[in-house]
Amino acid sequence: MNQTICCLNPRCEQPLNPTGNKFCNSCGQGLIEYLRNRYQPLTLLSDEGGFGRTYLASDRDSLDSLCVIKQLIPQGAAGNTASTAQFTKVKELFQREAQQLKELGEHAQIPALLGFFAEQHHPNPNKLFYLIQQFIDGQPLDKISPGIAWSEDEVKKFLLNILPVLQFIHEKGVIHRDLKPQNIIRRASDQKYVLIDFGASKEMVGSAKTGTKIYTLGYAPYEQMIELKTYPATDLYSLGVTCFHLLTNQDPGPLCALSGAKWVEQWQQQISPGIKISGGLRTVLDRLLQWEHGQRYQSADQVMADLAMIEIPQGTVASSPTKKKNPPPKVRASQPANPKSQRQPSTPVKKTFFKCQTAQLVEEWKKIGFWALAMK
Repeated sequence: MNQTICCLNPRCEQPLNPTGNKFCNSCGQGLIEYLRNRYQPLTLLSDEGGFGRTYLASDRDSLDSLCVIKQLIPQGAAGNTASTAQFTKVKELFQREAQQLKELGEHAQIPALLGFFAEQHHPNPNKLFYLIQQFIDGQPLDKISPGIAWSEDEVKKFLLNILPVLQFIHEKGVIHRDLKPQNIIRRASDQKYVLIDFGASKEMVGSAKTGTKIYTLGYAPYEQMIELKTYPATDLYSLGVTCFHLLTNQDPGPLCALSGAKWVEQWQQQISPGIKISGGLRTVLDRLLQWEHGQRYQSADQVMADLAMIEIPQGTVASSPTKKKNPPPKVRASQPANPKSQRQPSTPVKKTFFKCQTAQLVEEWKKIGFWALAMK
């Protein structure tokens, strides 16, 4: 029997309570033993600030197997009354994105969506939205070997395993938007990499908020932070930065804050002399890390094609284990012969709704030549 229960008040500072409590010891809100008479919140996994929280839960309709509750806070819902128009808009977006996540869950390396609904918890005047997803038993990339840089072979294996997943979501017209080591889990049962925490849900609840960001500094490219646009190449840039993080054991956030776009041009200088990287992999990473999206790979398939030209350890190529019967045709961006023609903007799959978090950050980047470099 579970010994704890978690308060679902998004403002509660100490949400963990002993089983049997009727009210939260910290905030006084009434405790919900079973959400929708099925899901029992056990502990807080993460707090997304104004976006919501993520809880570990048990599903009593499935032999108490573990699942994940993602709580999403619409504009005005955290203690303030949202207008009817605001709530209706967010509800429509929520239903659309939930259906999309359900379709993505057909892939064996994306958590399955088990349910989605809205609930009101007294005394909060607004409903909160919930996504119930499959729990993935494993470790995120940044926790697998903390403090230890990955070898080239390890990074190759990672790329060959995760790229088919990106190809799958991009063919569905979905951009992850927040690709980073914390959002990729190596599953314990088969050592495959699972993609979690899509930025679409954050976009959904943050669309009406001023100053909302749904990216991570250092992992997001120029077009996402400044132009408010995302493409498949946006995710591929973030994947390249993730590989940089794995190879160097360095968080790119401080590098980006200090040097702006220049850090990308100098990524190879951050590689430890003891780590050997082939010219082939350096070429692949260089193209992934181009600051202008038109200069990057335009599809995950293109990256895999170039990786195939590099000597790869046997047994590392992962199939795309999906349940789709009739997959949609692949849409690939052809590579122009003239590199300058690659600068032409491609059509964004979806427009993000966030705005720069602070004007101060932009001003600092102006001082260090961020804008001059980005406009070249």
